[in-house]
Amino acid sequence: MFTGIITDIGEVQALEQRGDLRARIGTGYDMSSVDLGASIACDGVCLTVVAKGADWFEVDVSAETVSKTNLDTWGQGRKLNLERALKVGDELGGHIVSGHVDGVAEIVTMTQEGDSTRVTLRAPEALARFIAPKGSVALNGTSLTVNEVKGCDFGINFIPHTKDATTWGTARVGDRVNLEIDTLARYVARLRDFG
Repeated sequence: MFTGIITDIGEVQALEQRGDLRARIGTGYDMSSVDLGASIACDGVCLTVVAKGADWFEVDVSAETVSKTNLDTWGQGRKLNLERALKVGDELGGHIVSGHVDGVAEIVTMTQEGDSTRVTLRAPEALARFIAPKGSVALNGTSLTVNEVKGCDFGINFIPHTKDATTWGTARVGDRVNLEIDTLARYVARLRDFG
């Protein structure tokens, strides 16, 4: 479980296709405090640490995960939003995020509004019904508030701090981003469907 508050920007150092995809990710985390088997959200995808060094960790990524996320765009040098798993007693500064990506959204417009950046994204049609104004989404692991929704398109706003503390400062129109809908929205829809 995560909060969507990014605590490090990692970098893909190496990728190797084995039975699954093995990725080595450079990090600023104190890896002596991270156990093998721990979960780290990498651009919003909950992945398990299978090997580690002083300033890196490795994860195995299944074909299923690659097919549901933007991990097919990962390459050496790519920057990633990282978040360690939530501990009991930690501050819940964002919203409850599982790290189970629901699909991929695409950035369709970006405009400057003062120091902030207004971004419109297009969600897959099957997920659009779960996105509501003033609700939460996780995009590449970042907890964000939805400003407006029109069909499959929804808008969010990046303040300067978010652009500085995450990879969002380098986002571009056309980027494919990992989308996790709000867990509460998923259960409300399920109850309505079977109510």
